[in-house]
Amino acid sequence: MTNGAFYRGLEIMADQEKEQENKIVVDEDWKKEAQREKEVLAAQEETEKKKPAAQKARRGPLPEADFVALVSMLATQALFALGLLQVKGEEKREPDLELARYNIDMLEMIEQKTKGNLTEEEKEVMTNTLNQLRMGYVKVAG
Repeated sequence: MTNGAFYRGLEIMADQEKEQENKIVVDEDWKKEAQREKEVLAAQEETEKKKPAAQKARRGPLPEADFVALVSMLATQALFALGLLQVKGEEKREPDLELARYNIDMLEMIEQKTKGNLTEEEKEVMTNTLNQLRMGYVKVAG
């Protein structure tokens, strides 16, 4: 036997040992643990599926997505920032004038970008909302 063949034989034996090390040994404990983890995950997924249904039941249906709803959403954020609206049961917060100004500026930008494209009702809602928010801002910033 030549040295080359001898070393090749050692390489083959080393490769076989590595293959043995890389094999996964599956025993009954491992199977039981995997099954238990699978059951826990399934229970967690079931709990998560039930949460949104409960939350939807509390909030009720969402309004139709339209221009007035967008104006109302931004106005509500501005009113919260001004401290003029509060969540029932929560502690009163200090006004955040910068955030209020940002939401008012957003409404002003929308007013400018939609000029000439609004119905009379939408235009009136925008004008009245901005006037009320500006007066509220001046009152709070006073």
